[in-house]
Amino acid sequence: MTTSTVAHPFASSEPHAVPTAELIARFAAIVGDRYALTDPGDQKAYLIEWRDLYEGVTPVVLRPGTTAEVAAILKLASETGTAVVPQGGNTGLVGAQVPDASGSEIVLSLGRLNRIRHVDAAGDAMTVEAGVILDAIHQAADAADRLFPLTLGAQGSCTIGGNLSSNAGGTAVIAYGNARDLVLGLEVVLPTGEVIDGLRSLRKDNAGYDTKHLFLGSEGTLGVITAAVIKLFPKPRAREVAVVGVETPAAALELLGLAKANAGSQLTAFEIMPRQLVEFSVKHLPGTRDPLSTPQPWYLLVEISVGTTEAAARSIMETVLEQGFEAGLVIDATPAASLKQRDDFWRLRHEMSGVQKLEGGSIKHDVSLPVALVPAFLERAIPAAEALIPGCRPVPFGHMGDGNIHFNITQPVGADKETFLARWEEMNAVVHGIVTAMGGSIAAEHGVGRLKRDLLPSVRSEAEMALMRRLKTMLDPKGILNPGRVL
Repeated sequence: MTTSTVAHPFASSEPHAVPTAELIARFAAIVGDRYALTDPGDQKAYLIEWRDLYEGVTPVVLRPGTTAEVAAILKLASETGTAVVPQGGNTGLVGAQVPDASGSEIVLSLGRLNRIRHVDAAGDAMTVEAGVILDAIHQAADAADRLFPLTLGAQGSCTIGGNLSSNAGGTAVIAYGNARDLVLGLEVVLPTGEVIDGLRSLRKDNAGYDTKHLFLGSEGTLGVITAAVIKLFPKPRAREVAVVGVETPAAALELLGLAKANAGSQLTAFEIMPRQLVEFSVKHLPGTRDPLSTPQPWYLLVEISVGTTEAAARSIMETVLEQGFEAGLVIDATPAASLKQRDDFWRLRHEMSGVQKLEGGSIKHDVSLPVALVPAFLERAIPAAEALIPGCRPVPFGHMGDGNIHFNITQPVGADKETFLARWEEMNAVVHGIVTAMGGSIAAEHGVGRLKRDLLPSVRSEAEMALMRRLKTMLDPKGILNPGRVL
C-alpha cells in the first residue's frame, strides 16, 4: 500500500533534485559499491514501513560503516543539495524513516554501525553505536549484571539510534522514563558533515547548554546520531507479573494508585488492554489463551521488580491484589506461576499491534493524557469513534502508568479495508480533538514524522513552531536532512 491510498500524500516541503548517476557514484565511493544498494530488489526492505502506510523510491541506499563515512555522506549531500533520509531498524510508525515517492531522497541506513564500544559496569554506562539492535544491548547489559530498561515490542529489530531519535517510550517508562532519560552522551553528525563528539558518561555536567536534547526526539531532522552513552541500572533479582481483570479504566486508575503506594519505584509496568484485543490475540497467536478464568472488560498487566528476593516481589504483588479485591477494584487476577507464564503474559501484550493487522484495517493514534484523565478520555473517545463509524471496534491499549494510550480502531467486521482507511483523517479529527481539549498530546512516543506533520501547528503555539523552524534552519541550512518530516 502506498501513501496515497490512505489519504496521507505528504510530500517534502522543499523539492530536491533527483541525484544524477555521477553524483550517485560519488556517494557510493564513500562506502564502497558493496554498501551502495541500487538494485530495487536489494532496496525493498528499506523502502516500506511496517504498517504499509508509506512506500517510497530511492536512487541509492547507503550503508556506512563508520562515523567518518556518515560525515562524508552528509557533507557531500549538503554541498550538492541532496536529500537524505536516515534509517535505523525501519520500525518507525509515522513515516519518518522511509523515502518519499519522488526518487530524490537517498536512504542512509545506520545498520552497519553496530558495535558495542564499551561497557562500564562500575559506572552503570554503555557506549553503543546507532545501529546496535535493542535486544543486543539488553544481552550485553545482562552479561554485565546490569539492566538497560528500554523495552519495546520491536526490540528484536529496532536500533538504538532510531530509539533515541524518536525518543521511544515502551513499557518501562513508569519506572525509568523515556529514551531521552536514559542517555548520558551522544555522538552526532550534523547535516553539514561536522561531527559533535559528546560521548561523555558524566552524571553531572553543567558546562554550557546540554545540546544532546536537540537531537533526542528530533526524528533525524537536525542531525544523525551515530553513537550514544546510555545509562545502565542494577539488574532486578526478582520480577513478579500478574494479569488483572477490572470493570473499568477508572478502577484501573485506582489500582494504579494502590500499586504505586505499595511498590513505589519497584512498579516497573502497568499496562491496560481491552477484552476485544485480548480476544484478537487468542484468535491469532498460536498457543495463546485468556489469562483470566473468566473474560473481563479490561485487562491489566502489572509488573513489580525488586533487587532482593522472589518472596519480596511476590509479597508486594499479593498486597496490591489483596487491597484491590478488598476495594472492589479487582474482579479476577492471575499471577504468573512460572518464568514461561510470565513471558507468555508479556508476549500477549507485545504482540497486540501485530494481531490487529490480522483483523483488517486499523486507524491508529498514539496519544498521551495526564494519567488521572485517562479514564475520562476513554469514556469520551470510545463512543465518539463508534458514532463516527458504526460497527468499528475501538481497541485502546497501552501504558496506563504513564498516560500513553494507543487509541486504535479496527474496521467493522466484513467492511472494506480501503473504504475504512479513507476515513483516517475524519477519525483523527475526532480523537485528537478530545485529546487536545483535555490537555494531552497527539504524538506520545511514536513521533510526528510525515503522518502528523500537518497536525503539529494545531497543537503547538506560533512561537514554538517558529523556534523549531529557526533551529532547523540553523543546523540544516540546505534543508537536506529528512525534509518534510516533523516540519
